[in-house]
Amino acid sequence: MPLPFNLRDLEYLVLLDEERHFRKAAERGFVSQPTLSGQLKKLEEQLGVVLVERSSRQVTMTEAGKAVAAQARRVLAEAKAIRDVAQSFQNPLAGELHLGIIPTVAPYLLPLCMPLLHQRHPQLRLMLHEQQTAVALEQLGNATLDLLLLALPVDTNEFAELDLYIEPFLLAAPRIDPLTRKKQAVLADLQGRSVLLLEEGHCLRGQALDVCFSAGASEYAGFHATSLETLRHMVGEGIGITLIPELAVPPQRSASDAICYLPFAAPPPSRRIGLLWRKGSYREAAFRAIAATISEAVAQWRALQKPSHTR
Repeated sequence: MPLPFNLRDLEYLVLLDEERHFRKAAERGFVSQPTLSGQLKKLEEQLGVVLVERSSRQVTMTEAGKAVAAQARRVLAEAKAIRDVAQSFQNPLAGELHLGIIPTVAPYLLPLCMPLLHQRHPQLRLMLHEQQTAVALEQLGNATLDLLLLALPVDTNEFAELDLYIEPFLLAAPRIDPLTRKKQAVLADLQGRSVLLLEEGHCLRGQALDVCFSAGASEYAGFHATSLETLRHMVGEGIGITLIPELAVPPQRSASDAICYLPFAAPPPSRRIGLLWRKGSYREAAFRAIAATISEAVAQWRALQKPSHTR
C-alpha cells in the first residue's frame, strides 16, 4: 500500500516546525504560502490528526505535530542517504553537496579554495551555508548539511573528522599601542590586558578566551562583536586589542594602516580547521577529495605570502 503522503509534505512540516511562521517556511521551501498551508492541511487529513494550531498571531505545533516532525526529519535523512548511495555509484564528485562553514572561516577561506574546487571538480555543485557551530552541527546530524568546515575538535562521537590545516592567530593592535613597536608578540604581552572578543555562539570566542586566560589577560567587558570585521573596526578605532586568525589578516598592509598585526613567537596560539561528516556516509571519497583540494589551496596561498616589513 502506498504511503498517504510524500516527502515534500514532510519537508513542509519540518520547515514550519523550525520557523513557526507560514510565510518564512514557504520562502525557505520556495513555494507560495497558500501552497504550503494547503499541503499541510492535506497531510493532517491523511494522518487523521491536527499537526498545527493556526491563529492570526502565531503558529503552534501540537504534540502530534512535534512528534511527526521529529520522525519526518529521520525519514528525510534516510531518503537523502538513498540519494547519496546512488550518487556515490555514479560519480561521488558530481551533483549537489551542502557544505556548512562557520562565519570566522567562510569569507577568508572560500575565495582561496572555491576557484580550485571548481577547476578540479567541475561537476560538483557546492551549496554553501554559513552557520555558527551549534546550528551547523544540528543540521549535519539531521542531514540538512552533508559536510561541515569548522574549528576542531568537536565534542561528539557522532561524526568523522579530518584535519585541513593549522591556523595561527596574530595579535591585532591599534598603531598607537606600544606593543606595535615590537616585531613579534609573546603571550606575556597579553598579561593584564583586556582583549576584544566575539559574542557567544562563535567557537573562535572560546579559543581566544583560552589564550587570554593562559596569558593572564581578561575579556573586554564593554563590547562583544558579531563578526571579525567588527572586531577589526574596533581595534582600528583604538578601543583595544584582539586575536585575528591568519587567513583574516589583510594581505596588503602599509605603515599608515590604523591596525598593526603582530605574529606570535613560536609556538604561536592557533586553531585546527577541519571537516566533519556523518560516520558511514557513502560520499566519504568526495569529502576527502574536497579536503585535499582545500588544503592545497591554503598551501598555495601561504607560499605566495612574502615576509613584509610593514605590519
